[in-house]
Amino acid sequence: MKRKDAWLWLLSAILVGASLTTYAVHVIVFRDLRNVLFYTIMDIGFLFLNVLLVLLLIERLLAQREKRARLDKLNMVIGTFFSEAGLELLKRFSAFAANASELEGRVRIAPHWGRKDFSRAADSARIFAYEILPDREKLADLGGFLSAKRAFLVSLLENPSLLEHESFTDLLWAVFHLAEEISFRNNLFGELPESDLQHLAGDLKRAYSQMTGIWIDHVRHLKESYPFLFSLAARINPLNPDASIIVR
Repeated sequence: MKRKDAWLWLLSAILVGASLTTYAVHVIVFRDLRNVLFYTIMDIGFLFLNVLLVLLLIERLLAQREKRARLDKLNMVIGTFFSEAGLELLKRFSAFAANASELEGRVRIAPHWGRKDFSRAADSARIFAYEILPDREKLADLGGFLSAKRAFLVSLLENPSLLEHESFTDLLWAVFHLAEEISFRNNLFGELPESDLQHLAGDLKRAYSQMTGIWIDHVRHLKESYPFLFSLAARINPLNPDASIIVR
């Protein structure tokens, strides 16, 4: 038996013994077994209600607090992703979109935005009709960047907290798929037919739309929880061509 368990059993025995001793003294002094049994049964009845309150209220509050802590850690992982690769990927992806300026007009994050504004922008980014023009030279450059970030992206997939964020996991898989599609065509971009370029455009569109929505959701989280980080994110927003790190 472990020492911790031994102490638990010893403490339990002491408390039960103290309770029985108290009841025995009450019976000996007051000679009133009826009242002892009456209040003992009443206490047992209230015990079930106490257990119910603990399960329904306290347990739920603890579970919510634990979930909130896990989500905070996950948002740290998402923030790291954007710092190391995501922000640059969004800039590179926008270079492929013929209608990037239209998207930028819908998702130009402002300091006064509330939860509804962020939700509307994220939804708009996910359903936006991206017009991707698969330029061969830009695809080759994008492949080189993704190859350099491969080890970092793999380390993200190894993080168990990603199970709490299905959409971010889907984004990573979309980015990995795009990276593999490009890497297997290394040195072949000049020979690719239009049909194959359109296939790559579809893969790029999938990663672009998912990343844009998650970026907006992440900025919303920063505004609600870490205003000083939100200020920086809004100033370096890759979806805003006029964004500037300079505070004006």
